[in-house]
Amino acid sequence: MVFRDLSCAFTRARITVLMGGSGTGKSTVLRMIGGLQRPDAGSIRVAGEEVVGLRESELQRVRRRLGMLFQDGALLDSMTVVENVGLPLREHRDLTEPEILHAVHERLAAVGLEGVDDLLPGELSGGMLRRVALARAIIMDPEIVLCDEPFSGLDPPNVDRIEALFGELCRARGLTLIVTSHHMASSLRMSDKIVLLRDGGAVSGTPASLATSGDAEIREFLGADGATLARQLAAAGGA
Repeated sequence: MVFRDLSCAFTRARITVLMGGSGTGKSTVLRMIGGLQRPDAGSIRVAGEEVVGLRESELQRVRRRLGMLFQDGALLDSMTVVENVGLPLREHRDLTEPEILHAVHERLAAVGLEGVDDLLPGELSGGMLRRVALARAIIMDPEIVLCDEPFSGLDPPNVDRIEALFGELCRARGLTLIVTSHHMASSLRMSDKIVLLRDGGAVSGTPASLATSGDAEIREFLGADGATLARQLAAAGGA
């Protein structure tokens, strides 16, 4: 994917949804924020710090301010839930096992899971697996969580559950959430801002502002149902 004059910003302690058609570079943007892919030119600032040009050792310091929720969860099949969630702490923090266990249980409770300590990933439902992965993404108390297609493959009740969790984590922990998604309804409901990638660049705004845009391409992307939902949400929020 080649970006041309791409410029976008993500507001602290808010939910921004990255949208766009297939191949527009949503996952690439997440990888560049996380320092996993470097641009040929330009600037990327993470929590106010320029990351382009940093050495790998310096990028590791920046990455500790980030959490990542992968599309498939990326849990290790041979490890239990407790082991998976606690793995970043074991690798990067000098904590005792009781301290790690306490932190793991606190994060699992934050995503609405209890009594799952000894289960393996293969024993979890799709929604439970995604919530365990979310608990692992926040175990290091990141400032920013990058979420790549978190609703992919989930049924409507689990989509609603993950959507509500994102809102709660944003409010309760002050997390900045950057979410890529093809799920129009959830994107419009939960986002404070949408960044729509197109033609190697981006256009951004609130769901309501995009829904009332005079741009034909934006209207086509949202579709009639999406535009109607965005206007309804804006009207409800102003009531």
